[in-house]
Amino acid sequence: MTERKPPGVPFDSFVDKQIRDAQGRGAFERLPGAGEPLPSEVDSTYDELWWIKRKLAREGLSVLPPALALRKEAEDALDAAYAAPSERIARKIVEDVNVKIKDMMFKPPPGPPLGRKQYDVEEVVREWHRRRAGRQGVRFR
Repeated sequence: MTERKPPGVPFDSFVDKQIRDAQGRGAFERLPGAGEPLPSEVDSTYDELWWIKRKLAREGLSVLPPALALRKEAEDALDAAYAAPSERIARKIVEDVNVKIKDMMFKPPPGPPLGRKQYDVEEVVREWHRRRAGRQGVRFR
């Protein structure tokens, strides 16, 4: 912790002394990003939420409207159902996402429309069986 600025000492010289002391202790050596250019902003217009957007990007997060998030979840659920280890699990995955789709169809949130119907569970199970039979037919030498 730095000490308080003594009365009568100009602020600039006090800060300069603090920086010189920290350099002498090696506090600025091996800092992350040392020697790299500062990130440049592609869009030079001011955005008051710039720090939130940068934090979300750094953390790998995104904020989607509920309908778009459910569309993505439904696509991922279909892929997960096709890759499921059993028919029972594949059915469960599709039935769970169908409940969410049905709920959103009857009570749409603000934002873009869902634009997706419920999956036909039997059709997904037939495709699951077809893909499984195709994988079992492949033999390695």
